[in-house]
This record gives sequence, C-alpha cells and structure tokens, in this order.
Amino acid sequence: MIRVDNLSKYYHDFCAVDQINFEINKGEILGLLGPNGAGKTTILRMITGFLRPSSGTISVKDLTIDEDRLEIKKLLGYLPESAPLYYDMIVYDYLNFVASIRGLKHEEKISRIKELADVCGLNEVMHRPINELSKGYKQRVGLAHAMMSDPEILVLDEPTSGLDPNQIVEIRDIIRRIGKKKTIIISTHILSEAEATCDRVVIINQGKIVLDGSTDTLKHSTGEENLVHFTLVNADLKNVQDTLGSIVGVKSIESVENHEDTEQIKCTCRTSKDIRAEMYQKIKEADWILTEFYQESQSLENIFRKLTREN
Repeated sequence: MIRVDNLSKYYHDFCAVDQINFEINKGEILGLLGPNGAGKTTILRMITGFLRPSSGTISVKDLTIDEDRLEIKKLLGYLPESAPLYYDMIVYDYLNFVASIRGLKHEEKISRIKELADVCGLNEVMHRPINELSKGYKQRVGLAHAMMSDPEILVLDEPTSGLDPNQIVEIRDIIRRIGKKKTIIISTHILSEAEATCDRVVIINQGKIVLDGSTDTLKHSTGEENLVHFTLVNADLKNVQDTLGSIVGVKSIESVENHEDTEQIKCTCRTSKDIRAEMYQKIKEADWILTEFYQESQSLENIFRKLTREN
C-alpha cells in the first residue's frame, strides 16, 4: 500500500533521514519507534506531503508523492503531535466546520459527525468549548478531524504524548478499533504503546532504520540470551545437563529450586532460534514428567536501548 525507497532528508548539512526503505501493507498498524530526534516526525511529514524529500521516492497505491501529491493527501488522515484545533469553538461546531471544508453535504455531515462522536468517544463533550477539554479529549477531537473524510490511511504522530495513563489506554483502544478497517502509521518513543498497539515496529535511530519486524520477532532477533524455564519430575539435574546440553544454542542449565522429586530448571540459550521443540523432544525421550515449560524473552525495552544507544 505504501512503499518508501531510499528516502533521505537534509536540513542544510544535517541529515535527518538517511536512505531508508520500508513497505506498509494494507490494514497494518505500523509503529515508527525511536528516541526523540531520531527522524520519525520528518518521515511522517514526507509521507503526508508536508515536506519534500531531498532524495528517494514515496508511493501510495499506484501514486507517487512527486507527481500525485494532492491525490495522495486525499487518501490520508494526519494527526500531528499537537492537534491543530480552534480552541474557541465548541466541539460540534468545529467538526461541522471540518466536514464543510472536506466537502461533505448536509445530511452526510450530520451522519459522519455522529459516527465519529461514537468512535472517538466525544458524545459527552460535543457542546463544550475545545479550550475547556482535557488533553485526552483534545486528542480525540484531533483524531475525529483526521478521520472526517474517511481516509484509507491514518498517520498519527505521538498520539498519546502528554496524556495520563487512563487517557493513553483509551486512545490505544480507539486506534485498535480503527485499525481493523484502516492502515495506520504511528510514531512513538513509548515502548509499551508500540507493543500494545502495533502489528509491526520499525525502530529508527539517527535517521536510519536499525530493525524492522513484529514485536515478537524483534525479541528474538538481536542474538541476545533468552531463558527457558521448565519443571521436571523424577529427573536428575546432571542427566538433564548431559541430555539437553548437547543442543546447539544451549549455554547453561542450572537448578532454580528443588522440592523432593521436582526440579525447577533454568536454561540459558544464546540463539535467535526457538529451540523449545528440540528440548521437548529430548525430555520426552528421557521419559521425564514435564509440568511447566515457557520461554522468557528479552524485553522490547532492552532491545530498544541496545539499538538506539549512542556510540
């Protein structure tokens, strides 16, 4: 649906975005994840046509940003980090105004405003001035604005920035509901938001893509150590170490706790491959009773810190 090829952006001698490439599929929620100043907002502004790339191409469907900028903008709904609202207007009047400049007719306007009030949870504040709303509600109004023309693609820049925990959860729920019908791009530096909301994450640092994949894939992609925990009945630790220690990727096997004939064991693995199937097969062949078996992956936070740490 969206394809970015060799995209770069320079501000004089400063390179904000450096030769990045990625694709976004229809119906996908993509998170652009990176520290402040990584280039996330610049990428979004180029995708939405507000900034011209220094080099590279952006394609949306069969359209290119250089030749079909206006047509691409018609496919997009964009919510910047600070929602551009008229604070002296009441919510209904503001959304009615947005619907008018989007070209909606009278009956269509009323229907669309009612629909967005339900989707974005605005029914309680429709007749209140925007300047009296909490930041969470202001973000909802901005989201309704971005969705007014029912765009195929939503671009959200730090949509939960500055919100309290309850407001963050509410905005995430709205995004997930919308994401069932639309393609969504979210920029954020909040790890839990990316993990809870996005189907796929692109981690950016200093204008470059350093990792791209689903959150589950990312947790196993950097070659760091993972822990496999399991509990065995009627198994001797020395035999377990001899049996499972031969598996490629197993670094160490040690006892965590022992109760009579039950042994809780921690296995440290240094491999990006999930070797639990191989471990289970050897446990089965040894005729040990397995009562617990799970893998503890490294956290997305550790991966993020490792990839974006300044040299």
